[in-house]
Amino acid sequence: MKAVMIQQPGSVLLTETPLPEPPPGFARVRVKAAAICATDLEVVDGNIAANYPLIPGHEWSGVVDSVGSSEDQHWVGKRVIGSNDVVCLRCDACRSGNWRYCDQFEEIGFKRNGAYAEHVIVPVYGLCELEQQVSFEEGALCEPLGVALGTLQKAGAAFGDTLLIMGAGSIGLCILAAARAMGMRRIVVCASSSRRLQIAKRMGAYAVIATSEQDLSTELRKLHPEGTDVVIDATGIEPCIQTCLKIAKKGGTVVLAGYGRGKIMQIRIDDIHINNLRVIGAGNNWNMHKQAATLMADGIIDLKPLITNRMPLEDFAIGLQMARMRPQGFVKAVFML
Repeated sequence: MKAVMIQQPGSVLLTETPLPEPPPGFARVRVKAAAICATDLEVVDGNIAANYPLIPGHEWSGVVDSVGSSEDQHWVGKRVIGSNDVVCLRCDACRSGNWRYCDQFEEIGFKRNGAYAEHVIVPVYGLCELEQQVSFEEGALCEPLGVALGTLQKAGAAFGDTLLIMGAGSIGLCILAAARAMGMRRIVVCASSSRRLQIAKRMGAYAVIATSEQDLSTELRKLHPEGTDVVIDATGIEPCIQTCLKIAKKGGTVVLAGYGRGKIMQIRIDDIHINNLRVIGAGNNWNMHKQAATLMADGIIDLKPLITNRMPLEDFAIGLQMARMRPQGFVKAVFML
């Protein structure tokens, strides 16, 4: 099968690899769409622990074409999305649903081969059926939408809360879509430039702020005169996190949803202590795939504006470069297979 392979950090090529066979408890999915995530670039660059050589890709959808156990035969031929979490299912963490806390946890696209390929092997227990009204390319975005849903759940966000989202990348925009669906109000999206903010505006943001052109604190006092209930950083960038801690209202919540790339950062502890802030880490989608797919199928959330580029697997270098450079109007590139 064709696959994009990271031979070692910095070395990526399109190659032919043997067609994998699913072991018991797993399914082989014929990939129909695989989206490029900024985290994939960290794997390419060697900034995230991974098993090389590796096929990356953790945002995917497709059709099951083979299973490793006879009792799972009913999945064959079904349109699916699924969890990337490979776990034991036996420990206390797994039995409570906290798969990411499993001591044997491995993630597809990082420790195991992912979806930048014609086929991917995934655990049957994590499969979710994708309804016909949701396209495969939209289905591939159930993973980042799951991140957004998990982030808002971890935050304890509620109907009527005001919200500021720091960052207008795919996670920030997915959080915007999910927050609007759950009835949060006066949702403000800010970014350093206006390149993606028009997409945020089209997706229903109450206001957008380009911090290179406007003073965030000044504008936010106009938009949220009683303070901002929930502030979510979707950048993982030190100055952005520092700003989030300063602008949240007293007693408010700050959620760290951006990947920090392993960096050690400085924060002013008194911004948290004196203002009694709740600071929450939200680093994955907490098995929200099925909920994400259902919200799309029911027309409650529409992520089509995020898909700005579609391309074949052969154009992987172009897609990765676009994800790295983020040209005007770019949000997501999706490989269509």
